[in-house]
Amino acid sequence: MTDVITTRRDGAVLEVTLDRPKANAIDLKTSRVMGETFKAFRDDPDLRVAILKTAGDKFFCAGWDLKAAAAAGGTDDGAYGDYGVGGFGGLQELRDLNKPVIACVNGMTVGGGFELALSCDLIYASDHSSFALPEIRAGVLADAASIKLPKRIPYHVAMDLLLTGRWMDAAEAHRWGLVNEVLPKEKLEQRVHEIAGLLASGPPLVFAAIKETVRVAEPLSFQDAMNRVGRRQLATVDRLSRSEDRLEGPRAFAEKRAPVWKGR
Repeated sequence: MTDVITTRRDGAVLEVTLDRPKANAIDLKTSRVMGETFKAFRDDPDLRVAILKTAGDKFFCAGWDLKAAAAAGGTDDGAYGDYGVGGFGGLQELRDLNKPVIACVNGMTVGGGFELALSCDLIYASDHSSFALPEIRAGVLADAASIKLPKRIPYHVAMDLLLTGRWMDAAEAHRWGLVNEVLPKEKLEQRVHEIAGLLASGPPLVFAAIKETVRVAEPLSFQDAMNRVGRRQLATVDRLSRSEDRLEGPRAFAEKRAPVWKGR
């Protein structure tokens, strides 16, 4: 799509690659392009799963491009400009993204890059990857991480990362459940594409209902969330309940064959 964002389609899987040497840091222009890329993924009925990866072996993503922000100063492309649809990196605030997104993490995942990985549904990392939130040292707030991280891993571990800015290696990240799997670098992409293929063959309407239910239920009590689901007050749940796919699973089981999901 651009010189820093490329996409590749493999059936129902979209691979999105950020390639912005030397550290894959994200400036406003890049963030806007990423937002348009993931918006197009969200709205394309033929795409079911996205993979987010970056070029190079040293950095997955260094986060916000502070040098670009400083150079731009107070212009529209300065530190406080428009991130574009979806917020930072196109994923953090993209509304109604009800399809799975997999982060393929290879290298240092820093600040906003860490937050970008947290915006994905699954995280697979190479064994030399590492994670850090160094914003504390610059006197700024890691806002998305402050909101998300204590809900993903034990509170005291999350606060340790947020308050000290220390590094967490891939093995520790896996131990705390922050990443799904840690693999040798040469096996990482193969494994991610294997998982993406598995998800792409699954029931897209169910995946959409799962993502919306998880998102809506977060601030609700268990019973309130169950009531909304049971009364089909969520658009994806209502659509699933009226779909052809709702009957395909039982039918395929009875006929002893693999289900064919149509997404309708």
